[in-house]
Parts: sequence; C-alpha cells; structure tokens
Amino acid sequence: MAEEKTAKKAKPEKPPEPEELPFEQFINEHYLPSLAKALAEDGLSDLQLQFDNGQVRGKWLGNQRQFTVYFAIPDIGGQKAFSCADRGFEPATIEPFMVDERKTTLDLLVFYVQQRLNGQKWLAPN
Repeated sequence: MAEEKTAKKAKPEKPPEPEELPFEQFINEHYLPSLAKALAEDGLSDLQLQFDNGQVRGKWLGNQRQFTVYFAIPDIGGQKAFSCADRGFEPATIEPFMVDERKTTLDLLVFYVQQRLNGQKWLAPN
C-alpha cells in the first residue's frame, strides 16, 4: 500500500531542455531544423544546411550565398564565430558571434544568424 502511494506521488521526469542535450544531438535534432524553418519563413527556399567538424554551414541560391557558424569547442556555450560570403567566394572575414550573451539558447542561436543575414540584406527586402 505504501508503494502505491509513492508511485502515485512520483512526478514524471521532465524531459531535458534542448540546450541540455549533448552538443551534436542538440545541433542535429534542434538547431538545424529550427534554423531551416526560420530561414524558410524569411524566404530562403533552397537552403541547404549541414553540420560537420564543429561548423554549421548554410548555402542557397545555387551555392552563390553561404554562411558558417563555427563552434570552437563542442559546447553551445563556448566561443563561436560567424562568416558569410557571396557569389561563390570563400569568406574573407570570420567575426566573433554571440560574444555578449551570458546564456546561449536555441532561439538566440537562430535569431543571431537571422540578424547577421538580414544585415547583409540577404533576407526579406529592407
């Protein structure tokens, strides 16, 4: 009888937040799909995203435009950098990415990529 009461009172375990998952699982299961969805809503219909060697790369317009989010270590809270390039060229500059954020979340990682691409005037007309 005591066992039944204990079982009834036990709350189901809350699933971990996406940011608490192992790095590669977070990137593949949450970040790439969320980023693809957000950028599709911004008008990038032929976006190709891939994750390899600590880098998230996006290409569209027949590979004419591209961006890369670099993760220095396999941790979303670690140092990150960003680059972008147009007309099929390789990036000329790699810039710090999200350096002022105390906490890195899925939504912020997506937002900052959108912000950088919008700054290039590559998303919806400004």
